[in-house]
Amino acid sequence: MSSLAQAPALYLVQSVDWLAIAPPTLAAVVGLVVLVADLFVPEARKPLLGWVSVAGLAAAALLLLPLLDGDRSTFCVSTHACSYTADRFTLVIQFLVLGGALLAALLSVTALKDESKKLPEGEYWFLLLSSAAGAALLPASRDLATLIVALEVASLPAFALVGLRYGDRKSSEAALKFFLSSVTATAVSLMGISFVYASTGTLYLTQVADRIQHVDGQLHTLAQTGVVLTLVGFAFKTAAVPFHFWVPDTYVGAPLPIAAYLSVVGKAVGFSGLILVTVVAFPSYADVWGPALAALAALTMTVGNVGALRQQATRAYSAVRLLAWSSVGQAGYLLVPIAAAAYSDDAEHSIGSTVAYALMYAAVNLGAFAVAALVGRTKAANRITDYRGLYATNPLAALLMAFFLLCLAGLPPGIIGLFAKVTVFSAAVDAGLGWLAVIMAVNVVIALFYYLQWTALLFRAPEGDTVAHRLPAPLTAAITLTGVAGIALSGAPQLVLRFADTGLF
Repeated sequence: MSSLAQAPALYLVQSVDWLAIAPPTLAAVVGLVVLVADLFVPEARKPLLGWVSVAGLAAAALLLLPLLDGDRSTFCVSTHACSYTADRFTLVIQFLVLGGALLAALLSVTALKDESKKLPEGEYWFLLLSSAAGAALLPASRDLATLIVALEVASLPAFALVGLRYGDRKSSEAALKFFLSSVTATAVSLMGISFVYASTGTLYLTQVADRIQHVDGQLHTLAQTGVVLTLVGFAFKTAAVPFHFWVPDTYVGAPLPIAAYLSVVGKAVGFSGLILVTVVAFPSYADVWGPALAALAALTMTVGNVGALRQQATRAYSAVRLLAWSSVGQAGYLLVPIAAAAYSDDAEHSIGSTVAYALMYAAVNLGAFAVAALVGRTKAANRITDYRGLYATNPLAALLMAFFLLCLAGLPPGIIGLFAKVTVFSAAVDAGLGWLAVIMAVNVVIALFYYLQWTALLFRAPEGDTVAHRLPAPLTAAITLTGVAGIALSGAPQLVLRFADTGLF
C-alpha cells in the first residue's frame, strides 16, 4: 500500500540535469542580466551590453562541448518519456542556433551603433537572447507542450525585434505581417495538438508514436485531423508555400541582422520542430505527411526561385528581397529529405541530410547577409545595383560575397553548396522520389541565373564615384567567421554530413 502511495511522488519529484539544459538556460540568464543592467548603465556605455550578449552566446555554444559524450535526458516521468533530451540531433541544431545567433549579434553591434537612437539597446539584446534561448530549447523538446512553449519563446521576441525601430512604418508593417502569420500558425498547431492529446491521452512524442497507431475507431478521424493541423502549423513556421507571404516584407522591414537571424535560426526552429512531430511523433502517419511534404517542397522551391528571379535590380531593397525569396527556395530544398524520410527505410539518414544542408546553408547565407549589412551602411536602399563594382572598393568583401552566392547556387569553388545540393538530391532519389529530384534539378538551374547575375555585378566597372566601405571590427569578425567556415567546409564537406548524420531515435 505504501509503495502505491509513493508511486505518484516519483512522477512529481524529478531530478534536473543542469548540464543538459545549460546552453538555453545560460542564454536566457544573460538576457535577463542585460535587461536589468540596462537600467543602470549610462548611455555612453550601452555598447557594453552588446559585447556581454556576444560573450553569453559564445559561452552557451561552448557549453555544448561537455554534452558530446552521450545522450542525456531530464524532466522524465519514465525511462522512455522525457520532456528534454540532449542527443546528437539536439546538439547539432543547438550549435546551428547559437552559432547563428552569435553571428547575428556581431552584426547587431555595428547596426545598433549606426542606427543611433532608433533601436533601444537593452531591449534589443534582451529580445535577441530570449529568442535564441527558445530556439535552443526547441530541438531538445520531447513533448508537445514543451515544443509549443519553445516555439513561442523563440517567436514572440522576434516579432518585437522586427518592429523595434522607432517611428518606422515599414518596420511596423513587417512586424504585423509576421505576427499575424505566426499567431495563425500557433493557433492551428495548438488545435492539432489538442486533437492528438484527446485521441492518445499523452503529450510525450514517443508515447504518442506508440498510442496513435492503436486509437479507438471512433477517434481515428480526430487523430488524423490532429496530425494534419499540427503539420499545417509547422508549415507556417518554415515559410513553406503557400504560408510564405510574410517573408519578403518582414526581411525588408526588419533590421538587417534580424533578417539574417530569421533566415537561419528561424528556419532551424521550424524545421527541427517539423522533424520531431513527423519522424518521432507521427511515423505511423508517414502515408499522410510524406506526400504532403513532398508537394510542399516542390511548390516552395519553385515559388521561391521564381520570386527571386523576378526581382528588379534597381528596386529599393532588391538585394534583401532577393535573399528573402532565395531563403524561401532554400526552404523547399530543406523539406525534401524530411519528405523522403516517409518513404525511406533509413529515416535517420534522410533527416541527417536536412540537418547537413541546414548547417551548410547557415554559414553561407549569414555571410551573404553580413556583406549586405556592409553595403547597407553606405547605400541605405540596398539595391542589387549598389553592389556593382564592389571589388574596386572592397576586394575581400566582393570575393567573399561571390563565394557565398556561388555556394548558394551550388557551383565551384563553393564545394559546400554543391555537396549540400547533392546530399538532398540523393536523399530524394534513394527514397524513390525521382519526380521531386527532377523538380529540384530544374529549380537549381533557375537559381543559377540570379545568383550568377549578382556575382558578375560585383566585378563590373563601378558607375560614378566609388565609396570605400569601412569595415568595423564586429562586422569584420562576422564576415571573416562565415568566410572561414564556408572555405573550410568546402575543403572537407563530408565532415558536415558525418557530424549531422545523427542518432535521432
